[in-house]
Amino acid sequence: MADWELRPASAADVEAVAELRAAVLRADLERLGRYDEVRVRQRLRDGFVPGHTWVIEVGGEFAGCVALRPARDARWLEHFYLAPHLQGGGIGAAVLERLLERCDGEGTRVRLNVLQGSRARRLYERHGFAAESEDAVDVFMLREPAPAAPGS
Repeated sequence: MADWELRPASAADVEAVAELRAAVLRADLERLGRYDEVRVRQRLRDGFVPGHTWVIEVGGEFAGCVALRPARDARWLEHFYLAPHLQGGGIGAAVLERLLERCDGEGTRVRLNVLQGSRARRLYERHGFAAESEDAVDVFMLREPAPAAPGS
C-alpha cells in the first residue's frame, strides 16, 4: 500500500473533487441510466463543506477525499472518492478504518449511501455497515459503533 495522509480540505479543493467524483461514479451512474456530465459535478459543488471534508494525498499529490457530516443521530460518510488507479490497493480501507475508529471512540453511528451495484458496497460491508433500506439507485447503510475493548 502506498503511503497516504489526510489533510483538511479547503474551498480551493472543490473542483478537483468534483472532477474526481465524475470519473469515479461515471460507470455506475451510466449503468443505472443516471449519468449527467454537468449534474454529477454540480451535486458535489452544492454539497461540499470543507469543514467536514479531508483530502487524501498519496506522495503529496491529490488522490481523493472523504467527508464526515454530523447529523442528529449519526455522522454521514459522504464524498468518499479515490483515484481509480489507486483503488484496490488498501488505501480506501485504511482511510475508512481511521475514520471509523474516530467515530467508535465517540460512540457515534455512521450512515452512508452507495449506488446500487457499486463495488464499494463490499468495502463498507467488510467494515460493519449493513443495508437499512434501498431504492432503484441507492443502498442506505448504517454502522453501529464498535464496542470499546475491555480495559480501554
